[in-house]
Amino acid sequence: MITKNQIKLINSLAQKKYRKQHGLFIVQGEKNVVELFSSNFEIHQVFATESFLAKYPAELSTTHFVAASPEELAKAGTFSTNNTVIALVKTRQLALPENNLNELVLALDGVSDPGNLGTLIRLADWYGIKQIVASEDCADVYNPKVISATMGSFCRVEVVNTDLAAYLSQQTVPVYGAFLEGENIYQTTLSSQGVIVLGSESHGIRDEVSSFISHKITIPSFGQAESLNVAMAGAIILDNFKRA
Repeated sequence: MITKNQIKLINSLAQKKYRKQHGLFIVQGEKNVVELFSSNFEIHQVFATESFLAKYPAELSTTHFVAASPEELAKAGTFSTNNTVIALVKTRQLALPENNLNELVLALDGVSDPGNLGTLIRLADWYGIKQIVASEDCADVYNPKVISATMGSFCRVEVVNTDLAAYLSQQTVPVYGAFLEGENIYQTTLSSQGVIVLGSESHGIRDEVSSFISHKITIPSFGQAESLNVAMAGAIILDNFKRA
């Protein structure tokens, strides 16, 4: 049974200030929680149905867990459809990628929508990109909506928030940026190492960041749409880099 204080704690972690205060975030649903078992995240506590606990006895053997009903879980979590498991997980501090990169890193400038950030993390995982560098005003990676949208990929892709312009200023590898006026990505020679920068839909890549971009690229339009969703654009760009 989940106590009132535990419900209060779980509910509070929907807000960034309480995630920072407690050093915890919530992971909801069987798919995402199971991904945690093989990750390097430290699980603080698990609230789950009897059927979930019976299904993963070995994985939960070293974890403090509480049996709960589906109704309790739905009430405690941020998503009404979650009625299987909620995990409280410790946040972690990550270092920036090394400057002498020998692989691709995704960088995000002002991507504030949690759903877009979560989808980009999932895309990065799909294309084998292990690190994302995000500006300090991007959505919080530990936001429940971000975690949910990753479908478990948050366990494999590291996201570090930093001063993006300062980070890019130190790079010696190619820095690619998505712009409407950039070079056609289908006709560009793309490197297997470097940084790929995506901006928000509303503002694009900001001036203080664009000054450090060495290669401006674009996805050519064949219709009348004004722009692409940043996650959709990210999928097309990453696919071209990997095909190249």
